[in-house]
Amino acid sequence: MSVDDADEAGWDLDPEDESRGVVEAVGRQIKLWREAAGLRAAEFGKALGYGENLIYKIERGVRIPRPELLDKADEVLGAGGKIAAMKKDLERARYPKKVRDLEKLEAKAVEIGAYANHNVHGLLQTKEYAHALYDVRRPTLAEDDLERHLAARMARQEIFGRKPLTTLTFVQEEVTLRRPIGGKMVLRRQLEHLLELGRLRHVEIQVMPTEREDHAGMSGEIQLLKLRDGSTVGYSDAQLTSRLVTQPKEVQVLELRYGIIRSQALTPRESLTFVEKLRGETWH
Repeated sequence: MSVDDADEAGWDLDPEDESRGVVEAVGRQIKLWREAAGLRAAEFGKALGYGENLIYKIERGVRIPRPELLDKADEVLGAGGKIAAMKKDLERARYPKKVRDLEKLEAKAVEIGAYANHNVHGLLQTKEYAHALYDVRRPTLAEDDLERHLAARMARQEIFGRKPLTTLTFVQEEVTLRRPIGGKMVLRRQLEHLLELGRLRHVEIQVMPTEREDHAGMSGEIQLLKLRDGSTVGYSDAQLTSRLVTQPKEVQVLELRYGIIRSQALTPRESLTFVEKLRGETWH
């Protein structure tokens, strides 16, 4: 593989991506600095450790450069931190589009409720647990794509400290807390993380016991977001598709189901006791 094709250089941008304007603007700035320094693209690329073709891709805005490439470019071109400062502009552009869309929606929410029946909900995952989940995905993700998805998932968790506080409620199926994704140590740390989050005043975590005979969540996971404008939307993430639910009648169904699910699950206090018990089992 040539250096032009190396994953560590950055990511190709989808032509339809709404972040294209930002990426193109950064590319133009890098080109202006390069030309002002009197360097040809090939010379600039060599100084960075990459080929001429990659430099052209970055300058045209079709390749999103990694943060470390911007740091090196800043140093080579003597930009005094002006190129390195553009890392912030590109931070969100590096994340997969559907993750950025969900993050924007979550940023508008005053309340989020989620029922997770397959694995620990993304907002609740530790970095190690999330990495293990992406690691077992099939087809296998390239290391670079895995890191990109992981960074995006971790960035979404800024919502826990956002002011004003967002009310967050979760119902986790018991099996999601027993499945040792990544091994016992990873699961133990994940359970400890749930205990930490569940003690926050604006967070409630409930467990749905496997032994429940009456269960309103058998149609699959649910995510509801109550927005600042008073509206409520649902979000569904299935095997190969993601769908925003905005039709009032469909949202009503999801709200009804989620309310019943919460009533059928253990209370938040009972759930923390249950999670503590499961954490103790990971020592054996």
